[in-house]
Amino acid sequence: MSTTDSPQSTACILCNQNCGILVHQDQEGNFTKIVGDEQHPVSEGYLCQKATRLNYYQKQERLTSPLRKKADGSFEEISWDTAIKEIAEKLVQIRDNHGGKSIAYAGGGGQGNHIGGVFGAMLRSACETPYIYASLAQEKTGNFWVNGHLFGRQNTNYCEPVAEAEFVMILGANPIQAHGIPKARPTINEVSRNPKKTLVVVDPRQTETAKKADIFLQVKAGKDAFLLSALLGHIIQNELQDKVFLRKRTVGFEEVKPYFLKIDVGKYAEMAGISHAQVIEVAEGIASADSFALRSDLGIEQSHNSTLNSYLARLLFLVTGNFGKEGTNCLHTALFPLIGHSKEPEAGGITTQVTKMKGIGKLFPPNILPLEIDTDHPDRIRALIVDSANPVTNYANSAAQRKAIEKLELSVVIEVAMTETALAAQYVLPAQTQYEKMEATFFNLEFPENFFHLRHPISEPLSGTLDEPEIYHKLVTAMGEIPRSFPLLSAIAKLDRRFPTLKLLPLALQMTIALRPKWKKYQLLILKETMGKALPYDYAKSAVFIWTACHMYVSKYEKQVRRTGFQEKGYALGEALFNKILHSKSGTLISKHTFDESWELIRHKDKKVHLEIPEMLEWLEALPEKAHEEVKRGRKYPFNLLAGERRSYNANAVMRNPEWRKKDLEGVLKINPLDAETEGIENGSWVKCISPTGEILIKTQLTKEVPQGLLSMPHGYGFTYPEHDHSSTGALANALTSLEDCDPLAKTPYHKNVRVRLEKV
Repeated sequence: MSTTDSPQSTACILCNQNCGILVHQDQEGNFTKIVGDEQHPVSEGYLCQKATRLNYYQKQERLTSPLRKKADGSFEEISWDTAIKEIAEKLVQIRDNHGGKSIAYAGGGGQGNHIGGVFGAMLRSACETPYIYASLAQEKTGNFWVNGHLFGRQNTNYCEPVAEAEFVMILGANPIQAHGIPKARPTINEVSRNPKKTLVVVDPRQTETAKKADIFLQVKAGKDAFLLSALLGHIIQNELQDKVFLRKRTVGFEEVKPYFLKIDVGKYAEMAGISHAQVIEVAEGIASADSFALRSDLGIEQSHNSTLNSYLARLLFLVTGNFGKEGTNCLHTALFPLIGHSKEPEAGGITTQVTKMKGIGKLFPPNILPLEIDTDHPDRIRALIVDSANPVTNYANSAAQRKAIEKLELSVVIEVAMTETALAAQYVLPAQTQYEKMEATFFNLEFPENFFHLRHPISEPLSGTLDEPEIYHKLVTAMGEIPRSFPLLSAIAKLDRRFPTLKLLPLALQMTIALRPKWKKYQLLILKETMGKALPYDYAKSAVFIWTACHMYVSKYEKQVRRTGFQEKGYALGEALFNKILHSKSGTLISKHTFDESWELIRHKDKKVHLEIPEMLEWLEALPEKAHEEVKRGRKYPFNLLAGERRSYNANAVMRNPEWRKKDLEGVLKINPLDAETEGIENGSWVKCISPTGEILIKTQLTKEVPQGLLSMPHGYGFTYPEHDHSSTGALANALTSLEDCDPLAKTPYHKNVRVRLEKV
């Protein structure tokens, strides 16, 4: 971790692609130059402009001591020992007096910060709580729920091979700005320029990606379900479905078919704002293409009918047989799945105490978090641990989130900087940045080859900070769950690393757990304190989780791992894979599948896709009626706001210094010139944007990029900056969003359909 000008391998942390980068530093640890890492197995040197500004993340104003809130609302510095002791005592008291379900956990890492979140499971075990509130649950849980029905488990997921497909649809996504696929910009440019390929973009806004499309379907905001239904209706009514594929690879099509036979394709196209002719052109293009791939994202996942959108989007490639072959969406493996699988409540699945919301993928939606706290219900949430998350700014209805956190009996934030949520909390624990510790992302979503990148620290940890695994270890031991050290196991661990195939430590740990059954759920912490200390890098203790994951992965995909060049088998192969990952600072391939093997990843016993989901078909049938309800809601607030546009210089919330932006410093509100004329608004003027929840002051930009009736603003603005006297720059989108305006099944918020009105300032 020397701070010299020789480049060090790591990854960007600003989106889920986590592109490999090489970082040059000066003697003070400033990132002086950042370039793409050509050795990274997926990004291969590709980099967008945002990553070059990561010094603003690493050198932001940092927390360097645990903080405790005083009676007057200010904070005082306390020692780590004091902070851990007080927090542990309060957690035990709340758990023992009110039960583990009175405690919740929010966050647990984001983008490239996932190892710390895994160790957070140890604290949740000590607290006896099942409740994890995460950003994924305000984005993707509708997807997860649909995947569970189609493919057998909610943690099955498919890749989006945009580069390989002949016919590509980008649905509610903007890869040119938001990425989401490997090497997004050159990939989209190549598809756009290739005369043998067709690029279709579906979006209410003429995005940067839409400008490169062969066919741009400018759908009305919130009407994606009508467009997707029309496409499927035309395909099925004209017998364009892949009958051989459906018979061989799926069940339930005959139950699904009648719902699309009765759709009035022309009427649904009109409802979506798309011409009937364009619907026919795209539907027949998909059905006749040799390969079709779909890339979808938040544009349909945080919009009206979001879970139904997820279902219809998948039917589009499944009904046409574009699944499980080259150039199409395919299920993929993961070194470790990012989410779990939740049973339905009627099958014994866990629900929340107040709103009775079910878990999806073992996650719970942030939209209900304030409702579970800010109530007199005897089983309400009384304690909240927040790790690498900022509910006050990043979850819907900022005011409600702040009010709820301030009502808690215990609130703890683990962070690198003083966030808005930290300001509302009782305790703040200073964490290390992602470049000061060993970390990884579990967004490894590729097929047929998959990879993993275990990032080594490239900067010295700031004095007074700890990494999240160590913070959790201290809390769990202070709660009296396990001892701090394990001398005998530590001695065995050293031998185990010299002779790993003898399995000395696994056998010793198995015997220990037999004698101390309570310790079973803390095995990862025990490994961290024993094997972790015997690893070849003194900062690598948290990598024991990767060791565990490697052996689990090999047990499932031995032949696919060996295809990457390994000669070992069985347990020895797991060790070899772990060592390869541990020492490959730019990342490495971990498996190679064939396309036929993708069908083995389906979790239904019959290895077929189950197309019929009764809840979705009922929703589809009621779609026209729901549309009329939405019209009524829009009369008082005539504009539809897309809240959360990705632009050149906004990303996730870890960039807490406005100086990192080269342009769009205020985060302007885009408005169509005709709407601006009607409202008496000039380009660059300031307006009040008012929703039923709140209001913001925001600068305007007139552009035909948005149609009449539609507004667009970015996320990542409106934060407070201690280094700038707590001033804020730009407007906070979640001051306008609502807890109630969300998907009825998954509770994902309607951030792309925020009803607002404007007032001149």
